[in-house]
Amino acid sequence: MGQDGGFVVGELDTSRPHPARIYDYLLGGKDNYEVDQRAGDQLAAAAPEVRIGLRANRAFLRRAVRYVVGSGVRQILDIGTGLPTSPNVHEIAHEQAPDVRVAYVDNDPIVAAHANALLSSSGTTSVVLADVRNPPAVVNHPEVRRNLDLDRPVALLLVAVLHFLTDAEEPGRAVAALRDALPSGSFLVLSHATGDFADRSAAQAVYSRATATLNLRSRAEIERFFDGFELVEPGLAQVPFWRPDGPPPPRSREIGFYGGVARKPV
Repeated sequence: MGQDGGFVVGELDTSRPHPARIYDYLLGGKDNYEVDQRAGDQLAAAAPEVRIGLRANRAFLRRAVRYVVGSGVRQILDIGTGLPTSPNVHEIAHEQAPDVRVAYVDNDPIVAAHANALLSSSGTTSVVLADVRNPPAVVNHPEVRRNLDLDRPVALLLVAVLHFLTDAEEPGRAVAALRDALPSGSFLVLSHATGDFADRSAAQAVYSRATATLNLRSRAEIERFFDGFELVEPGLAQVPFWRPDGPPPPRSREIGFYGGVARKPV
Protein backbone atom coordinates (compact mmCIF):
# COMPACT_ATOMS: atom_id res chain seq x y z
CA MET A 1 0.00 0.00 0.00
CA GLY A 2 1.13 3.54 -0.63
CA GLN A 3 1.47 6.16 2.09
CA ASP A 4 -1.84 7.72 1.03
CA GLY A 5 -3.62 4.41 1.51
CA GLY A 6 -4.14 4.00 -2.21
CA PHE A 7 -3.51 0.90 -4.26
CA VAL A 8 0.08 0.73 -5.46
CA VAL A 9 0.56 0.19 -9.17
CA GLY A 10 2.02 -3.27 -9.72
CA GLU A 11 0.84 -4.70 -6.37
CA LEU A 12 -1.83 -7.41 -6.40
CA ASP A 13 -3.80 -7.47 -3.16
CA THR A 14 -6.28 -10.35 -2.92
CA SER A 15 -6.83 -10.05 0.83
CA ARG A 16 -9.34 -7.21 0.43
CA PRO A 17 -12.05 -6.61 -2.16
CA HIS A 18 -11.08 -4.44 -5.12
CA PRO A 19 -13.62 -2.16 -6.84
CA ALA A 20 -12.85 -3.51 -10.32
CA ARG A 21 -13.35 -7.10 -9.18
CA ILE A 22 -16.55 -6.24 -7.28
CA TYR A 23 -17.80 -4.58 -10.47
CA ASP A 24 -16.87 -7.66 -12.47
CA TYR A 25 -18.71 -9.95 -10.05
CA LEU A 26 -21.88 -7.83 -10.04
CA LEU A 27 -21.89 -7.82 -13.84
CA GLY A 28 -21.68 -11.62 -13.85
CA GLY A 29 -17.96 -11.90 -14.62
CA LYS A 30 -15.57 -14.59 -13.44
CA ASP A 31 -12.39 -12.59 -12.78
CA ASN A 32 -12.92 -12.09 -9.06
CA TYR A 33 -12.17 -13.70 -5.71
CA GLU A 34 -14.32 -14.87 -2.82
CA VAL A 35 -13.55 -11.66 -0.94
CA ASP A 36 -14.92 -9.65 -3.89
CA GLN A 37 -18.02 -11.86 -4.11
CA ARG A 38 -18.80 -11.33 -0.42
CA ALA A 39 -18.42 -7.58 -0.84
CA GLY A 40 -20.60 -7.63 -3.95
CA ASP A 41 -23.34 -9.53 -2.12
CA GLN A 42 -23.16 -7.06 0.77
CA LEU A 43 -23.35 -4.17 -1.68
CA ALA A 44 -26.39 -5.66 -3.43
CA ALA A 45 -28.07 -6.14 -0.04
CA ALA A 46 -27.34 -2.53 0.89
CA ALA A 47 -28.46 -1.14 -2.48
CA PRO A 48 -30.75 -3.63 -4.23
CA GLU A 49 -30.70 -1.70 -7.53
CA VAL A 50 -26.88 -1.83 -7.75
CA ARG A 51 -26.78 -4.42 -10.55
CA ILE A 52 -29.30 -2.40 -12.57
CA GLY A 53 -27.18 0.69 -11.97
CA LEU A 54 -23.96 -0.95 -13.08
CA ARG A 55 -25.57 -2.29 -16.23
CA ALA A 56 -27.02 1.16 -16.93
CA ASN A 57 -23.57 2.67 -16.45
CA ARG A 58 -22.11 0.15 -18.89
CA ALA A 59 -24.86 0.96 -21.40
CA PHE A 60 -24.03 4.66 -21.00
CA LEU A 61 -20.41 3.84 -21.82
CA ARG A 62 -21.46 2.08 -25.01
CA ARG A 63 -23.64 5.00 -26.16
CA ALA A 64 -20.97 7.55 -25.27
CA VAL A 65 -18.24 5.69 -27.19
CA ARG A 66 -20.50 5.50 -30.22
CA TYR A 67 -21.15 9.23 -29.92
CA VAL A 68 -17.50 10.30 -29.79
CA VAL A 69 -16.50 7.93 -32.59
CA GLY A 70 -19.46 9.21 -34.61
CA SER A 71 -18.15 12.72 -33.98
CA GLY A 72 -14.90 11.82 -35.72
CA VAL A 73 -12.58 10.90 -32.85
CA ARG A 74 -10.26 8.01 -33.68
CA GLN A 75 -8.30 7.78 -30.40
CA ILE A 76 -9.52 6.78 -26.95
CA LEU A 77 -7.74 6.94 -23.60
CA ASP A 78 -9.72 4.80 -21.15
CA ILE A 79 -8.50 5.32 -17.57
CA GLY A 80 -9.75 2.97 -14.89
CA THR A 81 -10.90 0.46 -17.46
CA GLY A 82 -11.16 -2.44 -15.02
CA LEU A 83 -11.52 -6.05 -16.07
CA PRO A 84 -12.54 -7.08 -19.59
CA THR A 85 -16.31 -6.88 -20.03
CA SER A 86 -17.50 -7.60 -23.55
CA PRO A 87 -18.13 -5.60 -25.53
CA ASN A 88 -14.99 -3.73 -24.57
CA VAL A 89 -14.40 -0.13 -25.58
CA HIS A 90 -12.31 -1.07 -28.61
CA GLU A 91 -14.97 -3.54 -29.75
CA ILE A 92 -17.67 -0.88 -29.51
CA ALA A 93 -15.51 1.66 -31.33
CA HIS A 94 -14.42 -0.74 -34.07
CA GLU A 95 -18.04 -1.50 -34.95
CA GLN A 96 -18.14 2.04 -36.36
CA ALA A 97 -14.52 2.69 -37.29
CA PRO A 98 -11.93 -0.14 -37.35
CA ASP A 99 -9.07 2.36 -37.27
CA VAL A 100 -9.85 3.67 -33.76
CA ARG A 101 -6.88 3.30 -31.42
CA VAL A 102 -7.48 2.62 -27.72
CA ALA A 103 -5.11 2.86 -24.75
CA TYR A 104 -6.48 1.17 -21.63
CA VAL A 105 -5.12 2.33 -18.27
CA ASP A 106 -5.70 0.78 -14.84
CA ASN A 107 -3.81 0.48 -11.57
CA ASP A 108 -4.84 -3.12 -10.85
CA PRO A 109 -2.26 -5.75 -11.93
CA ILE A 110 -5.03 -8.27 -12.60
CA VAL A 111 -5.88 -6.16 -15.67
CA ALA A 112 -2.43 -6.94 -17.06
CA ALA A 113 -3.04 -10.63 -16.40
CA HIS A 114 -6.07 -10.41 -18.68
CA ALA A 115 -4.51 -8.11 -21.28
CA ASN A 116 -4.90 -10.63 -24.06
CA ALA A 117 -8.67 -10.37 -23.65
CA LEU A 118 -8.37 -6.66 -24.42
CA LEU A 119 -5.81 -6.60 -27.19
CA SER A 120 -7.01 -6.80 -30.76
CA SER A 121 -5.14 -8.60 -33.51
CA SER A 122 -4.77 -5.32 -35.41
CA GLY A 123 -2.45 -3.86 -32.79
CA THR A 124 -4.65 -0.80 -32.29
CA THR A 125 -5.04 -1.33 -28.53
CA SER A 126 -2.66 -1.32 -25.59
CA VAL A 127 -2.92 -1.87 -21.82
CA VAL A 128 -0.96 0.24 -19.35
CA LEU A 129 -0.55 -0.04 -15.58
CA ALA A 130 -0.76 3.52 -14.26
CA ASP A 131 -2.87 5.61 -11.88
CA VAL A 132 -5.27 8.46 -12.62
CA ARG A 133 -3.87 10.22 -9.55
CA ASN A 134 -0.61 10.69 -11.48
CA PRO A 135 -1.67 12.20 -14.84
CA PRO A 136 1.88 12.80 -16.15
CA ALA A 137 2.69 9.11 -15.68
CA VAL A 138 -0.40 8.26 -17.73
CA VAL A 139 0.00 10.63 -20.66
CA ASN A 140 3.78 10.19 -20.85
CA HIS A 141 3.76 6.41 -20.58
CA PRO A 142 5.67 4.97 -23.57
CA GLU A 143 2.81 2.64 -24.52
CA VAL A 144 0.27 5.48 -24.44
CA ARG A 145 2.59 7.61 -26.58
CA ARG A 146 3.20 4.73 -28.94
CA ASN A 147 -0.47 4.07 -29.48
CA LEU A 148 -1.95 7.58 -29.35
CA ASP A 149 -0.98 10.86 -31.01
CA LEU A 150 -1.75 13.45 -28.34
CA ASP A 151 -1.53 16.23 -30.89
CA ARG A 152 -4.81 14.93 -32.37
CA PRO A 153 -8.21 14.80 -30.61
CA VAL A 154 -8.62 12.05 -28.02
CA ALA A 155 -11.69 10.82 -26.18
CA LEU A 156 -10.77 10.62 -22.48
CA LEU A 157 -12.88 8.06 -20.62
CA LEU A 158 -13.23 8.37 -16.85
CA VAL A 159 -16.16 6.03 -16.35
CA ALA A 160 -17.00 5.03 -12.76
CA VAL A 161 -13.49 5.79 -11.52
CA LEU A 162 -13.32 9.24 -9.88
CA HIS A 163 -15.66 8.25 -7.05
CA PHE A 164 -12.82 6.04 -5.79
CA LEU A 165 -10.68 9.14 -5.21
CA THR A 166 -11.09 11.12 -2.02
CA ASP A 167 -11.23 14.90 -2.02
CA ALA A 168 -7.73 14.86 -0.50
CA GLU A 169 -6.52 13.06 -3.64
CA GLU A 170 -7.78 16.01 -5.71
CA PRO A 171 -9.70 14.32 -8.51
CA GLY A 172 -10.49 17.73 -10.00
CA ARG A 173 -6.80 18.47 -10.32
CA ALA A 174 -6.23 15.15 -12.05
CA VAL A 175 -9.01 15.79 -14.57
CA ALA A 176 -7.71 19.30 -15.25
CA ALA A 177 -4.19 17.97 -15.85
CA LEU A 178 -5.49 15.37 -18.27
CA ARG A 179 -7.64 17.98 -20.01
CA ASP A 180 -4.65 20.29 -20.44
CA ALA A 181 -2.60 17.44 -21.94
CA LEU A 182 -5.16 16.90 -24.71
CA PRO A 183 -5.71 19.09 -27.76
CA SER A 184 -8.82 21.06 -28.65
CA GLY A 185 -11.56 18.91 -30.12
CA SER A 186 -10.95 16.17 -27.55
CA PHE A 187 -13.82 14.74 -25.53
CA LEU A 188 -14.37 13.81 -21.89
CA VAL A 189 -16.69 10.90 -21.14
CA LEU A 190 -17.34 10.69 -17.40
CA SER A 191 -19.68 8.91 -15.02
CA HIS A 192 -19.70 9.13 -11.25
CA ALA A 193 -21.68 7.66 -8.34
CA THR A 194 -23.94 9.94 -6.33
CA GLY A 195 -26.05 9.85 -3.21
CA ASP A 196 -28.53 12.36 -4.61
CA PHE A 197 -31.34 9.80 -4.97
CA ALA A 198 -30.96 7.57 -1.91
CA ASP A 199 -28.97 7.07 1.27
CA ARG A 200 -25.84 5.18 0.24
CA SER A 201 -24.07 5.04 3.61
CA ALA A 202 -24.44 1.24 3.78
CA ALA A 203 -22.87 0.90 0.32
CA GLN A 204 -20.03 3.19 1.35
CA ALA A 205 -19.43 0.98 4.39
CA VAL A 206 -18.83 -2.00 2.08
CA TYR A 207 -16.16 -0.07 0.18
CA SER A 208 -14.54 1.12 3.42
CA ARG A 209 -13.15 -2.41 3.69
CA ALA A 210 -11.96 -2.48 0.08
CA THR A 211 -8.76 -1.21 -1.52
CA ALA A 212 -10.52 2.06 -2.39
CA THR A 213 -13.32 3.94 -0.65
CA LEU A 214 -16.53 5.08 -2.35
CA ASN A 215 -16.78 8.87 -2.39
CA LEU A 216 -20.24 9.97 -3.46
CA ARG A 217 -20.62 13.46 -4.91
CA SER A 218 -23.53 15.70 -5.77
CA ARG A 219 -24.54 16.78 -9.26
CA ALA A 220 -22.90 20.19 -8.75
CA GLU A 221 -19.65 18.60 -7.57
CA ILE A 222 -19.56 16.19 -10.50
CA GLU A 223 -20.37 18.92 -13.00
CA ARG A 224 -17.22 20.77 -11.92
CA PHE A 225 -15.11 17.96 -13.39
CA PHE A 226 -16.24 19.25 -16.80
CA ASP A 227 -14.68 22.70 -16.27
CA GLY A 228 -12.91 23.71 -19.48
CA PHE A 229 -15.15 21.45 -21.57
CA GLU A 230 -18.49 22.12 -23.22
CA LEU A 231 -21.15 19.57 -22.27
CA VAL A 232 -23.11 18.12 -25.17
CA GLU A 233 -26.86 17.64 -24.88
CA PRO A 234 -28.49 16.58 -22.61
CA GLY A 235 -25.68 17.68 -20.29
CA LEU A 236 -25.01 15.81 -17.06
CA ALA A 237 -27.82 13.29 -16.49
CA GLN A 238 -28.57 10.06 -14.70
CA VAL A 239 -26.95 7.49 -16.94
CA PRO A 240 -30.16 5.81 -18.20
CA PHE A 241 -31.34 9.19 -19.50
CA TRP A 242 -28.21 10.23 -21.38
CA ARG A 243 -29.25 9.84 -25.05
CA PRO A 244 -31.16 6.58 -24.41
CA ASP A 245 -31.53 4.18 -27.32
CA GLY A 246 -34.39 2.22 -25.76
CA PRO A 247 -36.79 2.22 -22.83
CA PRO A 248 -35.19 2.93 -19.44
CA PRO A 249 -34.48 -0.04 -17.15
CA PRO A 250 -36.63 -0.63 -14.06
CA ARG A 251 -36.02 1.63 -11.07
CA SER A 252 -34.17 4.10 -13.31
CA ARG A 253 -34.93 7.07 -11.09
CA GLU A 254 -33.08 5.36 -8.25
CA ILE A 255 -29.88 4.71 -10.21
CA GLY A 256 -27.10 6.58 -8.46
CA PHE A 257 -24.87 7.40 -11.41
CA TYR A 258 -24.54 10.65 -13.31
CA GLY A 259 -22.94 10.63 -16.73
CA GLY A 260 -22.01 13.17 -19.34
CA VAL A 261 -19.95 13.82 -22.47
CA ALA A 262 -18.21 17.10 -23.20
CA ARG A 263 -15.89 18.54 -25.83
CA LYS A 264 -12.79 20.65 -25.31
CA PRO A 265 -13.50 23.79 -27.34
CA VAL A 266 -11.35 24.83 -30.28
